[in-house]
Amino acid sequence: MESENGNIQKTLKRFRSFRYSLILEGVLSGIVAGVVVVLFRLLLEKADAFRNGAISFCKAHPFGVILWLATVAIASIAVYFLLKWEPYISGSGIPQVEGEMLGKIDQNWWRVLLAKCTGGLLSIGCGLSLGREGPSIQLGAMAAKGFSRLNHRMKTEERLLITCGASAGLAAAFNAPLAGVLFSLEEIHKNFSPEVLLSTMAASVTADFISRNIFGLKPVFSFQVASHLPLYQYGHVVFLGILIGLLGVLYNISIKTSQNLYQKIPARFRLLVSFLCAGCLAFLYPQVLGGGHGLAVNISLGGFTVTVLCALFIVKFFFSMVSFGSGAPGGIFLPLLVLGAMIGSIYYEGASIFFPLPEGLLCNFIIMGMAGYFSAIVRAPITGIVLISEMTGSFSHLLTLSIIALLAYLIPDLLKCPPIYDQLLHRMLAGKKDTGSKEAQGEKVLLEEIIHHGSAAENKKLSEIVWPETCLVVSLMRGDEEFVPKGDAVFQAEDKIVLLCSEYAIAAAQEVLEDQCRAIHN
Repeated sequence: MESENGNIQKTLKRFRSFRYSLILEGVLSGIVAGVVVVLFRLLLEKADAFRNGAISFCKAHPFGVILWLATVAIASIAVYFLLKWEPYISGSGIPQVEGEMLGKIDQNWWRVLLAKCTGGLLSIGCGLSLGREGPSIQLGAMAAKGFSRLNHRMKTEERLLITCGASAGLAAAFNAPLAGVLFSLEEIHKNFSPEVLLSTMAASVTADFISRNIFGLKPVFSFQVASHLPLYQYGHVVFLGILIGLLGVLYNISIKTSQNLYQKIPARFRLLVSFLCAGCLAFLYPQVLGGGHGLAVNISLGGFTVTVLCALFIVKFFFSMVSFGSGAPGGIFLPLLVLGAMIGSIYYEGASIFFPLPEGLLCNFIIMGMAGYFSAIVRAPITGIVLISEMTGSFSHLLTLSIIALLAYLIPDLLKCPPIYDQLLHRMLAGKKDTGSKEAQGEKVLLEEIIHHGSAAENKKLSEIVWPETCLVVSLMRGDEEFVPKGDAVFQAEDKIVLLCSEYAIAAAQEVLEDQCRAIHN
């Protein structure tokens, strides 16, 4: 018991002193994660160039098609063995980071770095409809975890550094530092404390600085937005938001269906299906290969008919399902943003036939489509708005983006469609053995939470809340005062509590905090 109390005091003392070095820790983890992700991004550019050159060569030779199909088949075999060696590199990588933050999984950081980088290069390089952002977030998080392990940080610090690495990964992947911070807080850490905010900002800005020194200062999408959408045309924003919300539900259902269908195929052949599909499309419909950055830029230039845009959308949509459902290492951010750009373009071109829409607003609808589709699928509207603004280099469309992101968020929520990463995390954890027997032996972790106005915990005694067995409220901060609460302590709105729990009880503790401290009760 004395040893346990000593460990608790040591954890609390280290936690409080760690606050003052968080910015420095964030900068260091941002450097490590930024360098890793920038290297990955550079290699992807080389892989894309190699693919384009190889396809051009194969088109000019009689047996070129067979040669390219053989190449992608061999690549699929290589990725299959990488997945057998390190299963946590499958898919996006974001659910794996979330699972790590919940204490549900413990990734081997150096194996993930090697296998994810190699697998992502082979998958995206061969043309699968996958993006670099999910792998970049996982690579950044694992680079930060490696930094933590090599410097013997405690588990609480490690969780913060993983959040920093994830933030840095997204910032370096898309030159979007603010979106990196918001995504890490909204989706990864699920906590907006000043300590986490400052450290992730430091990491994100540092990684973005490194990235811009290599790739330049231009935004990822240099769309030419000539004018603002007139206020009398805002009815189109409402209709487009509802349409995108429904299509977001279709996307999430299709991802689940694709994964279920792949389960009926022997594991050794699943990747072969997606890679051969990419190999065939290289000659039949090369525009849909890869993440789709070039396709989005071409669409923004105009000149596509509604029929052609619809055909592109259908092919890209189903190819994305085939690619991601197979479990190949790669993300969904960029492909879904490109699909959103197509939806916005289709709506603008289609509506222009029936309604007198002003000319020169194509890029406005493309940007709205991207932000709305992200919000509908990921269910992180604030991140979506900021991400699209940073990626396009313009913050002058916040009103339209906010309206469409809100509507696109509400439709799937009303239809009880879970966010894509929650859906993927649940699927990944399904079938994993319960770690409850280890809870008493796990390393101690500190969790912070604010008592929200209208939450169940407001005006409730500490003893009236049922906490998980291995959890203990060790600190309560009210204004500038901090004390150890007793059972009869009454929580007030804006109180900050610090919860000590086993690393294996993080998920259970998060559920209680969500239900009691965050959720608004009538």
